[in-house]
Amino acid sequence: MRSSWIKFAAISTASVMLLAACGSTASSSSSSTSSSTTKVKGGVAYFAEQPLSPPTYIFPLMNGANESNVNLYEFDNLMFRNLYFFGKNGKAEINYSQSLADAPVYSNGDKTVTIQLKGWKWSNGETVDARDLVFWMNLLEANKTQWFDYVPGYFPDNVVSYKATGPLTFVMQLNKAYSPSWFTYNELSQLVPLPLAWDKTSASAPTPSATDPNAPDLTTAGAQAVYKFLNAASTSLSTYATNPLWQVVDGPWRLTSFTTEGKAVFVPNAKYSGSPKPTLSEFVELPFSSDSAEFNVLSSSKTISYGYLPVTDLPQKSRVAGEGYNFVPWQIFGFNYMPVNFNNPTVGPIFKQLYVRQALEELVDQSQWVKTFLKGYGAPSYSPVPTVPANPFDDSVSRTVQYPYSPANAKKLLTSHGWKIVNGIMTCVAPGSGASQCGAGVKSGQTMNFNLKYISGLNSATEEMTAFQSAASAVGVRINLSQAPFAGVISYSAACTPSQAACSWEMANWGGGWSYSPDYYPSGETLFAAGAASNDGSYSSTEANTLIAATLTSSGSQAQSALDAYQNYMAKDLPVIYQPDTDVQLSEIASNLHGATPQSPYEYITPEDWYFTK
Repeated sequence: MRSSWIKFAAISTASVMLLAACGSTASSSSSSTSSSTTKVKGGVAYFAEQPLSPPTYIFPLMNGANESNVNLYEFDNLMFRNLYFFGKNGKAEINYSQSLADAPVYSNGDKTVTIQLKGWKWSNGETVDARDLVFWMNLLEANKTQWFDYVPGYFPDNVVSYKATGPLTFVMQLNKAYSPSWFTYNELSQLVPLPLAWDKTSASAPTPSATDPNAPDLTTAGAQAVYKFLNAASTSLSTYATNPLWQVVDGPWRLTSFTTEGKAVFVPNAKYSGSPKPTLSEFVELPFSSDSAEFNVLSSSKTISYGYLPVTDLPQKSRVAGEGYNFVPWQIFGFNYMPVNFNNPTVGPIFKQLYVRQALEELVDQSQWVKTFLKGYGAPSYSPVPTVPANPFDDSVSRTVQYPYSPANAKKLLTSHGWKIVNGIMTCVAPGSGASQCGAGVKSGQTMNFNLKYISGLNSATEEMTAFQSAASAVGVRINLSQAPFAGVISYSAACTPSQAACSWEMANWGGGWSYSPDYYPSGETLFAAGAASNDGSYSSTEANTLIAATLTSSGSQAQSALDAYQNYMAKDLPVIYQPDTDVQLSEIASNLHGATPQSPYEYITPEDWYFTK
């Protein structure tokens, strides 16, 4: 469940130069229409990054400002593996064969969890063991408010104690019984063993042994100092490939080159314990400044092995196929939305009125946006529980529009609650908390004049936001649009308190909403529970908190009932403004590159599975 960036959007109208020097021909990665299936050992595969959204963070204990699927699944995961790996042959399920540990064992009435690691190796020769999980938990406990996935009362707050009971055995005691499926999919999925080579407060500090009683992470102050050191190192993008810290990996790949523009070069980790071992000799991620820049390379130089087709270039699909590519739309398990800032000291009280959110939702013509701007490669989002890909979680409410597009009804909602168009803009003329008044906290004379920052470089996003602005203008709601790169939008729209200077943002759209990973069960505690670090708009509802809590402990036949109650409430209470979700990208994969499909529903890329044929 990350703030996922959508690569699928339309081609930029501007002609922008490619950021990376990727014009040279790749020897083994050039596309081919050959029907031969002789497997080639080696070769270089080139993967196209999304425009203006390069990796920005390397340390797995990621903060909210850097939280994205780009960082998590197209960068960090190549080098540093979570305890459990998700996605199996394109299916949305756990993959124990690719995981660092066996399936967890629950006992003591589901209040004790025992994890047996497999004994994989770090690239420095040390074993990925239980002490590495203790290191992760110590850093997390001491720095949890810095972590993007922290929700007060949930992980790690719901863990009473943890310890290594053997070299490869890790045991957690929980504060109460939880659904084993939920705890495995949404809590254990967040564990990331960390190498003790990182357990230091400076580059010159010695590395502690597994039994060192004075290891820095064993005290709160020490763990905070270690986090400070590692976080600072992670902000130094130019040293990613040279800092010895990041060369200690347990994943299949090791970084050898990285530019601040985002060009990343990986080679196989010779000591990777998983299977399959990488066949490629090198894997390269290429940055682009726009969809048009990527398409120009894709359709001409044959340099890209795994790229994408901008939606407005769909008529060029046959041309790209002729260049030796296979067209493979990529769906992920997520939904799309625009957060509104409930804590903004000026307009927050307006957003807290449900009728206002209903009116804004009725200005989003989801079906038409999918048809016109996304060319049919998308689906409406009506709740936080996705309807595509097909899954066992969604219900009829999530599949049905709750607030159909209707500017006329949106205007009626506003004018019936104390608003009137004055000088072309909706103005509160009846302040107060009555049924026909503007609502608590909304001042007399306040106007519906909102600032919305959205992702740059995507024509479909511009088209959608322009359509939204136009529909709003017709009913007296002014939407002031501005653009920023993906990383700029997600850092701009972070959760905040009214007293913070950074709490001035009002509405945002980073172009991709939410995907459920590493919280793979769509229960909502990380996204919409009060105080959740990823609850960007600071939505708070006692009813929602109660319903979310029920999804975490219900089991058996009650589990789906609890999830239904949650998704039905969220579909109607509108914690965000829902907008269409799209295929994460319209992939174009070189016909001589194999192993890249089926594509992960969680947006992982696994180039260790890829190989070329001739």
